[in-house]
Amino acid sequence: MMPKQTRQLPKLHTRASFVPATLNEEARTVELTWSTGAQVRRIDYWDETTWIEELSLNPAHVNLDRLNSGAPLLANHSNWSLTDVLGVVEKAWIQDGEGRALVKFSERAEVAPIIADVKGGILRNISVGYTINKLERQPDLQDGLPIYLAIDWEPMEISLVTIPADAGAQVRSEGDTHSVTIVNKEVKAMPRTVEEKTTETRADNAPTVSVKPETRIDESAIRADAAKQERQRQVDIRKFGQMSRADDAVVNGFIERGDSFEVAKEQMLKRWSEKVDSEATRGDASVTTDEKDKFIEAGVNAIRGRAGVDKMDAGNEFRGMRMTEIAKLCLDRAGVSSRGMGELEMVKRAFTTSTSDFPVLLENAMHKTLQQAYATAADTWSRFCHVGSVTDFRAHSRYRMGSFGNLDALGENSEFKNKSIPDGEKSTITATTKGNVINISRQTIINDDLSAFIGLSQMLGRAARRTIEADVYALLASNPVMYDGIALFDAAHDNLAGTAAVVSVTAIEAARVAMAKQMDVSGNDFLDLRPALWLGGMGAGGGARVVNEAQYDPDTANKLQSPNRVRGLFRDVIDSPRISGNEWYAFADPSEAPVIEVGFLNGEQEPFLESEQGFEVDGLQWKVRLDYGVAAIDYRGAYKNAGA
Repeated sequence: MMPKQTRQLPKLHTRASFVPATLNEEARTVELTWSTGAQVRRIDYWDETTWIEELSLNPAHVNLDRLNSGAPLLANHSNWSLTDVLGVVEKAWIQDGEGRALVKFSERAEVAPIIADVKGGILRNISVGYTINKLERQPDLQDGLPIYLAIDWEPMEISLVTIPADAGAQVRSEGDTHSVTIVNKEVKAMPRTVEEKTTETRADNAPTVSVKPETRIDESAIRADAAKQERQRQVDIRKFGQMSRADDAVVNGFIERGDSFEVAKEQMLKRWSEKVDSEATRGDASVTTDEKDKFIEAGVNAIRGRAGVDKMDAGNEFRGMRMTEIAKLCLDRAGVSSRGMGELEMVKRAFTTSTSDFPVLLENAMHKTLQQAYATAADTWSRFCHVGSVTDFRAHSRYRMGSFGNLDALGENSEFKNKSIPDGEKSTITATTKGNVINISRQTIINDDLSAFIGLSQMLGRAARRTIEADVYALLASNPVMYDGIALFDAAHDNLAGTAAVVSVTAIEAARVAMAKQMDVSGNDFLDLRPALWLGGMGAGGGARVVNEAQYDPDTANKLQSPNRVRGLFRDVIDSPRISGNEWYAFADPSEAPVIEVGFLNGEQEPFLESEQGFEVDGLQWKVRLDYGVAAIDYRGAYKNAGA
């Protein structure tokens, strides 16, 4: 005889079925079959072994004391409150190789619709929970797996469930397992080819018989996949429990019963709603600021993750939730019961309730997407323009002071001479507002159309960046009149080439010399500015890079190699399709000698997004605006060649 073995097993679940014909509406009783002893595949997650479980229906092997002592008929295995009890088990017995029970429904008003659905065959899923105390290993194998017959087991409770319990559902929590004695018999090898007949009891008591050829079972793959799914199930349930503020005991109960994430989520949402109703009645519903921030952050991450613009956190409790489910959760957290609301009404209330996080959550998701699109949109203006700030929408001055020139020589016994303060120059810049309004309807939320507002946010962000780009190049092309009454690029400013020329060493050298000879405001000193940026059209950009990077002068026609005098003069070569002509420009570093300034209101360089409840549109209106101005503030740091 082999030595006695033990196995750690939890409370298990298996399918059961009603016998609708036995329903007695007056007595509120119905008979159900809670076991046919069918074989099911089990996986032990502690030692990663797979085996076949079979429940013996020998009356000597089944302990019916719990069922016959008035065990409750529960809703989804939930035992959190008295409202979870739908009825009671009147009696239980073994008959014709089946486990049967007579259950009586409660007379509470909320149970009446359940009885009606049982009668109509709408609710037909039953799950029974049981524990096993002793298993007997059988001498035969099935599909290459050992068979264990439960010869000492006890049904614990019966539940009416929305989703039938998975045949392999079981507890994986070490704290709720118990030791099961295993009795071994001599194990006989099975022939290589087996025809196996299995009978499964359906809800209508009609047996079905199937013949299956032997298949090879990859036990390691099954164990790995099952373990992965189980870990994810536990993570999802725990994260959702944290979000809905469910007690640890409640969350552990779902995990230990083997409930699916969908069942657990539905029950936690239900309990949360009931809790909110109770707190709203007492007037003590509250959510901490820290918790609210975490809630909104997780919701924003989930929305952006589903839209494909962000990576969703692995443990995000919103994973898999539609927008309507998020709206419902926001209402519950705000102390507003959504019970009895249709989707349109629920989304409307989520938008309009002042304490609801739903509008804030959507606005944050859109704003973050808009900012990201704005920051990553390609532009060229930021490479050669100066960025400034204005405090309001009035004209703001930009001053440039002159210099004193050289100090005067002081002779013997001479007095110091007064030196006049040189006059300065003044240019101005004025900010204006640019923006648009878009509408997000309730239907968009209900349809779960994430691309509608996430995609629009991206488009708005890029449009904001592109608007500045267009304004800068429009100003450059207009050659605006400066504070002295002369155009930005003019021979009087010594920053316009007298002869139009293609990009060449000679032409660039002329620009370098002209910029270095620019004088300060008072005309007392040279500024000695150096070109740092080249700007031109797409067709001239390639030639500019060649001239800027060539070791030898590419203009030299003979065989003698002449060094390139302007090699590496420009740290950046900028070409843009917004310059359609042949003209090209040389700019000094904008931090040293700014020419064109983009000034943002209060230094806010990103577009601003705000929302309000729509009146003409049934939903929300989102307004995006950007406050800025573009102006030419000095001519000395730039040089223009009309090109050829």
